[in-house]
Amino acid sequence: MSNKLDQVLYTAHTHTTGGREGAGRSSDGAIDVKLSTPGTNRPGTNPEQLFGIGYSACFIGAIEIAGKQLGIKLPSDTAIGAEVSLGKTGGGAHYGLGVKLKVSLPGLDAAVKKQLVETAHQTCPYSRSIRGNVDVQFEIA
Repeated sequence: MSNKLDQVLYTAHTHTTGGREGAGRSSDGAIDVKLSTPGTNRPGTNPEQLFGIGYSACFIGAIEIAGKQLGIKLPSDTAIGAEVSLGKTGGGAHYGLGVKLKVSLPGLDAAVKKQLVETAHQTCPYSRSIRGNVDVQFEIA
C-alpha cells in the first residue's frame, strides 16, 4: 500500500521557531502559541498536548463517519480525552510516544461503542499514520 496521497483535500501551513522552547503559528493566524518543554512549568504548550488535541479531533470525525456508515446516531456529547506520553524506547536509545484515547460515547451499548471505535481506528488518518510506530490504547466509556 502506498502512502502517497492520491488527492489532497487540505494542507495546513505552520511555522515553528526555537523547538520546544520556541513558538508556533499557523499561516491563517488561528494558532499562535508559545512552546515549552513538558515538566518545566514554563508558560506555553508542548507538541504532545497539540498532538493529543489533533488526534482526538480527527478520531471523533472518524467515529462520526463510522456512525453514519453503520447507521448509529452518536450522542451529542461524544468526547475524547487523550493521554500522550513521551518516553524512551530501544533500551533508552530513542524517544517514542504512547497514546491512550479515552472515548466517551454516553448512552450507547458497550458492543456498539467498541464497533465504532474499532471502525474509526481503521480509517482515522492519525491512527493509520502512526500504526506500528506508536502504542495506541483505548478506554471506552
